[in-house]
Amino acid sequence: MARIDYVKPEEKDERTQELLGKLGHRNLFMMLGHSPSHFEKYVKMGHVVRYRGELDAQLREIAITRTGILCGSDYEVVAHKRIGKAAGVSDEKTEALEVGADSDAFTDIEKDVLRFTDEVVRMDKPSDATFNAVAQHMTPGALVELHLAIGFYIMTSKFLVTFGVDMQTD
Repeated sequence: MARIDYVKPEEKDERTQELLGKLGHRNLFMMLGHSPSHFEKYVKMGHVVRYRGELDAQLREIAITRTGILCGSDYEVVAHKRIGKAAGVSDEKTEALEVGADSDAFTDIEKDVLRFTDEVVRMDKPSDATFNAVAQHMTPGALVELHLAIGFYIMTSKFLVTFGVDMQTD
């Protein structure tokens, strides 16, 4: 249950109303809408993380969903399991994300990405061995994008948990 009320779109400025409309009045955005300036920048960064750059979409979604799992954000996990499926992540891999890199469902690069994700979330940075393993598979640009995706979704997951943002069923 949400710890504070969601915004009332009709009480917000025109830009916030426009963004909420474009984003389908999802609960995450209805909570972020309390700060119009930050909401707009959040949406822009989220768009860049998900739709720009060179990081493989399946690797991105595996990392994002695993981040949500590690941060205890059911809202994020449910949303990104669905998004991951649309990006081509198999049901077997989606289910194996609960286990992580120890699952045989993943390829070597996926296991390296999962180890990288786990270490960034749990220990603030990956070990040299983990960093180097991922770096062997990616360009520097994709590696930067991977880390930024994990960081963005740590923030998002913690926001969802902190504010008790309610899950949506649609």
